Amino acid sequence: MNQPLAYIHPQAKVARNVVIEPFTTINNNVTIGSGTWIGSNVTIMEGARIGKNCRIFPGAVISAIPQDLKFEGEDSLTVIGDDTTIRECVTINRGTNASGKTVIGNNCLIMATSHIAHDCVIGDHSIVVNGVALAGHVIIGKHAIIGGLAAVHQFIHIGDHAMISGGSLVRKDVPPYTKAAKEPLSYVGINSIGLRRRGFSSSKIKEIQEIYRILYQKNYNNTQALEIIEAEMEATPERDEIALFIRNSQRGIMKGYSAG
Repeated sequence: MNQPLAYIHPQAKVARNVVIEPFTTINNNVTIGSGTWIGSNVTIMEGARIGKNCRIFPGAVISAIPQDLKFEGEDSLTVIGDDTTIRECVTINRGTNASGKTVIGNNCLIMATSHIAHDCVIGDHSIVVNGVALAGHVIIGKHAIIGGLAAVHQFIHIGDHAMISGGSLVRKDVPPYTKAAKEPLSYVGINSIGLRRRGFSSSKIKEIQEIYRILYQKNYNNTQALEIIEAEMEATPERDEIALFIRNSQRGIMKGYSAG
């Protein structure tokens, strides 16, 4: 159901059962999947690919050009998966030549006033809380939670199931399954409550805790810790995921917390 007070470009591809409220603008080269609701005063710009059953609240701006002085008008996309909710006044910029697209997965919640910059990738079931600012090229894994007003440096990688406290300044990569807090941002434990809610067994949680105990609490450097983890602990998907994340980190991982 399209309101007569909304503007929809004639070549935009909008499924029949999409609801578009008054005073919203849908530009050319936009695709919107069935069952999606788009509130009033939303602007969806060129290059948006929005999935099924999404909800986009008033004031959001989707797929504006990157805030990047290197951007020269190249074709690029903003890809939003199914069943994702984007709350009031969120801004999501489309990609650059670096990757060609900004991607938000399925079943995500992007809360009010957050900013998702160009070439970011956000995994399925992740939550970006109010006022978060993601710089360009940030990668966030599945089931991650980024606390309100956190600021994330460009090219940062945040692992699956990680949880970052509100107001954090994220300058280093955050490995999967961890909780991050303090200033500078530090490891403060694993996200055990979140893991239990998602069906991880007690033995699996203990395994992850032991991996991070070796990494963060035994005074080894990362190379030494990984050697011990891989020599002494059984190979599992979680162990290998953590080791691969650390080895592939371009900015280095966050440090362990020290009260001193």
